[in-house]
Amino acid sequence: MSTSQRAGGEPTPGTGRFISGVVEGFYGRPWTMEQRTELFQREQKWGLNTYLYAPKDDYKHRMYWRDLYSPEEAEHLIALISAAKQHKVEFIYAISPGLDITFSNPREVAALKKKLDQVKEFGCRSFSLLFDDIEPEMCPADKEAFSSFAHAQVSVTNQVYQHLGEPQTFLFCPTDYCAAFCTPNVLQSSYLLTVGENLLPGIDILWTGPKVVSHEISIQSIEEVSSVLRRAPVIWDNIHANDYDPQRIFLGPYKHRPTELIPKLRGVLTNPNCEFYPNFVAIHTLATWCKASPTGGSRDVEMAAEEETDPCYSPQKALTLALSDWLQELTSTDQPGGSRRPARLKKECCEEEPMQTEVSGSPYVPGPGENPLYTAEPLTLDDLKLLSDLFYLPYEYGSIARNMLEELNWLRNHRQAAGAPTDQAEEWRSKARHFDNRCEDVVQMFNRLSNAPNRSILYDLYNYICDIKSGVGLARAYVKTLGGHGQPSALVMSDDPEPWGFRGGLSGEFQRMLPGHGNRDLFKDPPMTQVYSIRSYCNKDKTEVQKISEVMLRGGKEQTPLVMQPPLISDGLSSGQIPPSSECAFVLEDELGVCGYALALTDTKAAAAKIQRDVNEPLLKDFPSLVLVQVLPRVTDPAPAKRMVGQLLSSISSSGSRGAFCELRRSDRRMLDFYSRFHSFKHVQMDGLPQDVVVMATSL
Repeated sequence: MSTSQRAGGEPTPGTGRFISGVVEGFYGRPWTMEQRTELFQREQKWGLNTYLYAPKDDYKHRMYWRDLYSPEEAEHLIALISAAKQHKVEFIYAISPGLDITFSNPREVAALKKKLDQVKEFGCRSFSLLFDDIEPEMCPADKEAFSSFAHAQVSVTNQVYQHLGEPQTFLFCPTDYCAAFCTPNVLQSSYLLTVGENLLPGIDILWTGPKVVSHEISIQSIEEVSSVLRRAPVIWDNIHANDYDPQRIFLGPYKHRPTELIPKLRGVLTNPNCEFYPNFVAIHTLATWCKASPTGGSRDVEMAAEEETDPCYSPQKALTLALSDWLQELTSTDQPGGSRRPARLKKECCEEEPMQTEVSGSPYVPGPGENPLYTAEPLTLDDLKLLSDLFYLPYEYGSIARNMLEELNWLRNHRQAAGAPTDQAEEWRSKARHFDNRCEDVVQMFNRLSNAPNRSILYDLYNYICDIKSGVGLARAYVKTLGGHGQPSALVMSDDPEPWGFRGGLSGEFQRMLPGHGNRDLFKDPPMTQVYSIRSYCNKDKTEVQKISEVMLRGGKEQTPLVMQPPLISDGLSSGQIPPSSECAFVLEDELGVCGYALALTDTKAAAAKIQRDVNEPLLKDFPSLVLVQVLPRVTDPAPAKRMVGQLLSSISSSGSRGAFCELRRSDRRMLDFYSRFHSFKHVQMDGLPQDVVVMATSL
């Protein structure tokens, strides 16, 4: 295998215009052709320039990527590409062959080229190869042809790029597309280093940030990944994506990305909600962010006070601007989806008189004592601000939603004061009235939104606003019960409530039983506490250590048998073949029993000789001791494990050792992450190390 060209050089921002726009890359029902055309109109109006076609459930994009498009499908794509050009939007066709491609098979590469040649005939000039969300393992044939998964991907990507004539825009999505996936970290990731070194310089690379859904993207993190990739990345931003949770939708502004990032990036593409119409806010605020000027230009003093970290862009102002524009669409009958009165049929077009749909005579007027006619109130900007606050962003609520949670928590914690004749009782009743008014605001927002003329937007939102209205209703009834207003609510207090009185179904039941459930909740109830104890290892713990080792090695599923994996000295320690050194072994216990261990050999060389294992002499010169740490997944708090390791290292140091190292398999991402966060351990480069093994060490 040979590489066509090496990128080389220092990282530089991409040439050409800043890529900005939308990626349709979620899992779920793809958008319709009409919706995509409407998207192009919005992008042109708001100053965005790119659309990346990558719907995961388009089966010829991903699962059946080899299949050519039928004439009917081709007609649709040609029309879509033409519509994008008409609105000055760059259409990027993405294909995702990573599920089953054999990289070393020339016929597979030819099939990929043929598929993209077909799309090129449709008028498309920009392309993307995606290798995201696939298993990072090569088939036996590829293992013989390529030294790593990264080399295989880069080889095929470079070939396709050159075959297509080196398009001006060509995007590559790596398998390790965020920092959380990099082993042991971004700067030391062999995968990213290979991609950065060997991928042709005209190919841009997609990146989601620190995580798949990144709360924040910092300048430092982008500079770090740019240095490894040797180019500025294009951000594939999942901050508004909701395909992982059918109970949430995100209507907050583009946020927590400083505008100082703009000159350090090649572009930003938002991968928004699955529902098309509610993405108005996500795309509108991204467009506002992209137009911000981090260098030069006037700076808004008021904005600077409001947004201390970014004087050039205010998420709140951008949100208000987006919601104001969205209100016009929601209340307009001229927009797609708006209700229209059907046109009267011309008599000459039909043999029969058309059905009479208009009411004849005077409108109905209620008489004395009768119910007044229901009149729908018009939707307001305050309604949309409330809606956005209730469905804000993945890691935070809007201010009103947060205040409602804080008020309910206070009312619940001080419920004993509700009926007492004291000043505190009046404070309680005052807060209860305020909370009730907030709940009423949600109900009225629901009513007005339900009667908005643009029904297409409503239908995308309806399940979500129904759910929040119901949840607020339960909380409202509970507070009234605490205040002594009427009988306890059947919805809140009953042992056998209606199904709308409890949430989550089977998925919710599973989640509530897991240790991490509620970690992101504003208030944790009951308190999520767990008691752990650390004690010295004894002979009776040998069986438990072996069980934990076997469980963690297999990861709960069928994997490569131990005999086929690279042998480690630490395997002898965990299996009991080698006993740990005296006073250098500890176990971690919780209420269920032993849940972790930390073992050490102060003299690794002597212990390795007993089991006839080779050792690296230069390594042992500075780090003569070996440590082995493992904890079960039910230990969700890293603090107890860190304390246990601290005690172990102290004991090793007391024995006179200069340093300690650990052996890790790359598949054990949990412990790799643990040691990486344990700042004293550093990655050690060694010759002759098996590809699947990582060594980290610390001086004592």
